[in-house]
Amino acid sequence: MSEHLWRTHPLAWKASGSFFEWKKKKLFYKISGEGEAILLLHGFPTSSWDWKDVWEGLSKKYKLFTFDYLGFGFSEKPKEGHYSIFEYADQAEYFLQEQGVKSVHLLAHDLGDTVAQELLARYREKLSGQRIGGPEIKSVFFLNGGIFPETHRPRAVQKLLNGPLGFLFSRLVNKTSFQKSFSEIFGPTTKPNKEELDGFWECVSNGGGKAIYHKLIRYMRERKSFRERWVGSILDSPVPFAFADGLVDPVSGKHVVERLKELRPNATVYEFQNIGHYPQTEAPDQVLKSYLNFRTIV
Repeated sequence: MSEHLWRTHPLAWKASGSFFEWKKKKLFYKISGEGEAILLLHGFPTSSWDWKDVWEGLSKKYKLFTFDYLGFGFSEKPKEGHYSIFEYADQAEYFLQEQGVKSVHLLAHDLGDTVAQELLARYREKLSGQRIGGPEIKSVFFLNGGIFPETHRPRAVQKLLNGPLGFLFSRLVNKTSFQKSFSEIFGPTTKPNKEELDGFWECVSNGGGKAIYHKLIRYMRERKSFRERWVGSILDSPVPFAFADGLVDPVSGKHVVERLKELRPNATVYEFQNIGHYPQTEAPDQVLKSYLNFRTIV
């Protein structure tokens, strides 16, 4: 299947992947390339299709693994599903184990950053003898995300979804309102076009996604409850990590970079001027260049 087709149509992306079963639920996954393994972890509220613009470039040098968490993209979206960072990390570990991957690099974005932090916390426990199993993590590369809950600036729609009436608000979300609010977190000159917006909505709404929208955002509460575990995993990281950030992102932009530099002055940081919350689609060439540079120092 041509790269152009699945870069513009998520259903073509779906056709280029497959499904694995986790706790009797089907989760979508996609694998490409040869070389060292990279697990790409997507964000909220979208899917693995977020990686479409860097996929081909990365797969020329590495073996790529990605999947849609339960409740996202083309994975099943049960109304009574348990949606949690810990569950997504369990799904990631199971997926890698099923594929025979014992050593992996992580590339994460948004919600995926927190999943990566949990996987890193587990790896720290494994190194200290507190945990058995799980992959060896070689490095972590974070893109825009709430790695520090105190710097996370949720949008109005996120606050409403996360509130006590979130289940009602989720019913009011439609294609028009989603696309308007979604576009606002991109850079001023790198907004998604109509075709991309239609694709992102397809990933969010597919399979009854609207019905669980308010449940998927509960990770924001978890970030606060488990701050010490997840922030600690990077401030005392046992592996090399980097943070790459679109600085004009209103949710997790320049202010997150400043906080990271404050807490860990020697951190490796890549800054993207005039880029918003989705650098992998807004500035894929910059992301590829930064990631390849990071891997030369790992």
